[in-house]
Amino acid sequence: MTLPELDLVLLVGASVVLAAIVAARVAHAIGLPGLLVFLGLGLALGEAGLGIHFDDTALAQALGLSALVLILAEGGLTTNLTHARAAAPAALLLATVGVAVTAAVVAVAVHGLLNDSWRSALLLGAVLAPTDAAAVFSVLRRLPLPPRLSGMLEGESGLNDPPAVLAVTLLSAGAAHAPPSVLVIAGEVVYQLAAGAAIGVLVGLAGVYALRRVALPASGLYPIAVLALIVAGYGAASMARASGLLAVYISAVVLGNARLPHRAAARGFAEGIAWLAQIGLFVMLGLLVTPARLPAQIASAVVAGLVLTLLARPVAVLAATLPLRLPWRQQAFLSYAGLRGAVPIVLATIPINAHVPGASQLFDLVFLIVGGFTLAQGPTLPWAARRLNVLAVTEPQEIDVESAPLEDLHAELLQTSIPPGSRLDGVELFELRLPAEANLALIVRGGRGFVPGPTTRLQTGDRLLIVASRAARDRTERRLRAVSRAGRLAGWFGEYGR
Repeated sequence: MTLPELDLVLLVGASVVLAAIVAARVAHAIGLPGLLVFLGLGLALGEAGLGIHFDDTALAQALGLSALVLILAEGGLTTNLTHARAAAPAALLLATVGVAVTAAVVAVAVHGLLNDSWRSALLLGAVLAPTDAAAVFSVLRRLPLPPRLSGMLEGESGLNDPPAVLAVTLLSAGAAHAPPSVLVIAGEVVYQLAAGAAIGVLVGLAGVYALRRVALPASGLYPIAVLALIVAGYGAASMARASGLLAVYISAVVLGNARLPHRAAARGFAEGIAWLAQIGLFVMLGLLVTPARLPAQIASAVVAGLVLTLLARPVAVLAATLPLRLPWRQQAFLSYAGLRGAVPIVLATIPINAHVPGASQLFDLVFLIVGGFTLAQGPTLPWAARRLNVLAVTEPQEIDVESAPLEDLHAELLQTSIPPGSRLDGVELFELRLPAEANLALIVRGGRGFVPGPTTRLQTGDRLLIVASRAARDRTERRLRAVSRAGRLAGWFGEYGR
């Protein structure tokens, strides 16, 4: 590649990313999963649009799995372990029993309704069985759901990839041989899940131990170290023929819930990398599609999608949660909220690379099902949650300051500390006389935080967290500077902090 060609690639790549970011903002405003917009962008850049040709399915599979590693890493780092622990039995059952039941019901229905061979029907069922972490996280984290219910959906989407990947791989590898027996598949699933989970726990605990004791020379190295540890977990599990994706999710959960240096920065870094991975993944999958072949699969996609949504998913949820006796409203929402996304499309490239007959038609079918039914389900999830009365509007929601919607609130966060010699020392909170649109929300003193009262006396060494409206920020900063220089009577003696 020549230097001018590199310049052009960088310009086009940056333009695509910027266009995807704008599209994601629009999609968020209307409650649409960003993946659909990114897929549409890939189609617009592909053969039927600007004419970019991409048909390397082996490269797409490799890049797709790499992107899934980064997406699952972000999902694990931002998972609340308390909620995940409460939802773990249901999530594990949905990720194993649910995947098996979904694949079986889809296969039986497709074999009977569309006259597909049993191998093709089983492949389609296995490919469509897993829900998608990116789609689930992007939609559900905007809804105030009960912690256990949201934990079930998020845990399921993080845990159900490994069984589906294994099933699709075994079914594809058996294309030229006798299909693997149920016992072979079950044994492989048990080993891969158990070994992958064990490796994920070990990598996570080793990472926590090391990062707490190693003083890195720059704070920016901690997020890189966290992500590198998670990716190393994937590699170690894969070398052991265990589930690398499960190792990624488990190690990320362990690291994300430990008290690590610069933990918030690590989460923010992982979130940015995951967004970049999602954009690249979905645009690439959009490029991989040949639009001219899609109309021939529309009727089959409608039939298979309806079977998946209205029959297979509800039966799978019922079978998986039957021992847990969930309320029927939560079961109904779990059935409706099983969003599909990049995972089934990436899985659909495995049969193509294994030269399974009819694999290209399977890919087109999966693409249509994911695009069409996610477009229908995603925006209606808030409506479904309200109709089923599963929202918990009074439930406290955890807010990460770095991702808090301050832009929407027109608010600013200010942080300051009281150095030796500052006249703020000894001032009571009411004497600060901050603007009415500002509030001292938290004081950190001696390593412990507390919410101050009107008569709380400030001390040297205190760190103050102040929330102020954007319009009042300058006045708030001037007032703090004034009191720091002239004390509690600043303003009366002409000190305004300028």
